[in-house]
Amino acid sequence: QRQLVESGGGLVQAGGSLRLSCAAPRTISSVFNPKTMSWYRQTTPEKERELVATITPTGSTTYADSVKGRFTISRDNSRKTVYLQMRSLKSEDTAVYYCNGNPPWGEDYWGQGTQVIVSS
Repeated sequence: QRQLVESGGGLVQAGGSLRLSCAAPRTISSVFNPKTMSWYRQTTPEKERELVATITPTGSTTYADSVKGRFTISRDNSRKTVYLQMRSLKSEDTAVYYCNGNPPWGEDYWGQGTQVIVSS
Protein backbone atom coordinates (compact mmCIF):
# COMPACT_ATOMS: atom_id res chain seq x y z
CA GLN A 1 0.00 0.00 0.00
CA ARG A 2 1.31 3.42 -0.93
CA GLN A 3 -1.58 5.67 0.04
CA LEU A 4 -1.46 7.95 3.03
CA VAL A 5 -4.46 7.49 5.31
CA GLU A 6 -6.38 10.52 6.53
CA SER A 7 -8.97 10.47 9.30
CA GLY A 8 -10.79 12.68 11.76
CA GLY A 9 -13.14 14.62 9.54
CA GLY A 10 -16.83 15.05 10.15
CA LEU A 11 -19.72 17.44 10.47
CA VAL A 12 -19.21 20.36 12.84
CA GLN A 13 -20.93 23.65 13.51
CA ALA A 14 -19.26 26.92 12.63
CA GLY A 15 -16.91 27.91 15.44
CA GLY A 16 -16.21 24.31 16.32
CA SER A 17 -13.02 22.26 16.21
CA LEU A 18 -11.71 19.10 14.62
CA ARG A 19 -8.40 17.28 14.68
CA LEU A 20 -7.29 15.48 11.55
CA SER A 21 -4.69 12.74 11.40
CA CYS A 22 -2.62 11.39 8.53
CA ALA A 23 -0.71 8.13 8.81
CA ALA A 24 2.08 7.21 6.44
CA PRO A 25 2.11 3.69 4.98
CA ARG A 26 5.02 1.37 5.69
CA THR A 27 6.29 1.81 2.14
CA ILE A 28 7.40 5.37 2.96
CA SER A 29 8.04 5.07 6.69
CA SER A 30 11.79 5.16 6.13
CA VAL A 31 11.59 8.47 4.27
CA PHE A 32 8.84 10.12 6.33
CA ASN A 33 11.02 11.76 8.98
CA PRO A 34 13.19 13.84 6.61
CA LYS A 35 10.21 14.86 4.46
CA THR A 36 8.38 18.17 4.61
CA MET A 37 4.70 17.32 4.98
CA SER A 38 1.60 19.32 4.13
CA TRP A 39 -2.14 19.29 4.42
CA TYR A 40 -4.12 20.17 1.33
CA ARG A 41 -7.84 20.59 0.73
CA GLN A 42 -10.17 20.39 -2.20
CA THR A 43 -13.57 22.06 -2.09
CA THR A 44 -15.00 20.45 -5.25
CA PRO A 45 -13.57 17.74 -7.55
CA GLU A 46 -13.26 20.33 -10.33
CA LYS A 47 -10.95 22.57 -8.33
CA GLU A 48 -7.24 22.14 -7.68
CA ARG A 49 -6.11 21.04 -4.26
CA GLU A 50 -5.20 24.05 -2.10
CA LEU A 51 -2.16 24.05 0.17
CA VAL A 52 -3.34 24.62 3.74
CA ALA A 53 -0.40 24.01 6.08
CA THR A 54 3.18 22.76 5.94
CA ILE A 55 5.62 21.39 8.49
CA THR A 56 9.33 20.78 7.89
CA PRO A 57 11.29 17.87 9.36
CA THR A 58 12.49 20.18 12.14
CA GLY A 59 9.02 21.45 12.96
CA SER A 60 8.88 24.83 11.23
CA THR A 61 5.38 25.59 10.04
CA THR A 62 3.67 27.78 7.46
CA TYR A 63 -0.01 28.35 6.78
CA ALA A 64 -2.31 29.67 4.10
CA ASP A 65 -3.55 33.13 5.01
CA SER A 66 -7.11 31.82 5.16
CA VAL A 67 -6.32 29.48 8.08
CA LYS A 68 -3.53 31.33 9.87
CA GLY A 69 -4.24 31.65 13.57
CA ARG A 70 -6.96 28.97 13.47
CA PHE A 71 -5.18 25.81 12.27
CA THR A 72 -2.10 24.12 13.73
CA ILE A 73 -0.06 21.46 11.95
CA SER A 74 2.13 19.07 13.91
CA ARG A 75 3.89 15.77 13.40
CA ASP A 76 4.92 12.73 15.40
CA ASN A 77 7.86 11.16 13.63
CA SER A 78 7.82 8.10 15.89
CA ARG A 79 4.27 7.37 14.75
CA LYS A 80 4.84 8.53 11.15
CA THR A 81 1.77 10.71 11.56
CA VAL A 82 0.88 14.31 10.76
CA TYR A 83 -1.95 16.18 12.49
CA LEU A 84 -4.05 19.23 11.71
CA GLN A 85 -5.82 20.87 14.63
CA MET A 86 -8.59 23.07 13.28
CA ARG A 87 -10.35 25.65 15.48
CA SER A 88 -12.90 28.39 14.88
CA LEU A 89 -14.06 26.55 11.80
CA LYS A 90 -15.92 28.46 9.11
CA SER A 91 -18.25 27.29 6.37
CA GLU A 92 -15.54 28.06 3.81
CA ASP A 93 -13.35 25.42 5.46
CA THR A 94 -15.72 22.76 4.12
CA ALA A 95 -13.63 20.50 1.89
CA VAL A 96 -11.97 17.13 1.56
CA TYR A 97 -8.64 17.29 3.37
CA TYR A 98 -5.57 15.37 2.21
CA CYS A 99 -2.00 15.09 3.33
CA ASN A 100 1.08 14.37 1.27
CA GLY A 101 4.68 15.34 1.10
CA ASN A 102 5.69 18.77 -0.10
CA PRO A 103 6.43 18.37 -2.90
CA PRO A 104 4.01 15.43 -3.08
CA TRP A 105 5.42 11.92 -3.44
CA GLY A 106 3.15 11.38 -6.40
CA GLU A 107 -0.34 10.44 -7.50
CA ASP A 108 -0.13 6.92 -6.05
CA TYR A 109 0.33 8.33 -2.56
CA TRP A 110 -2.77 10.53 -2.38
CA GLY A 111 -5.24 8.93 0.01
CA GLN A 112 -9.01 9.06 0.03
CA GLY A 113 -8.95 12.19 2.11
CA THR A 114 -11.23 13.02 5.01
CA GLN A 115 -14.38 15.10 4.54
CA VAL A 116 -14.91 18.17 6.71
CA ILE A 117 -18.32 19.82 6.62
CA VAL A 118 -18.87 23.02 8.56
CA SER A 119 -22.48 24.03 8.99
CA SER A 120 -23.33 27.67 9.52
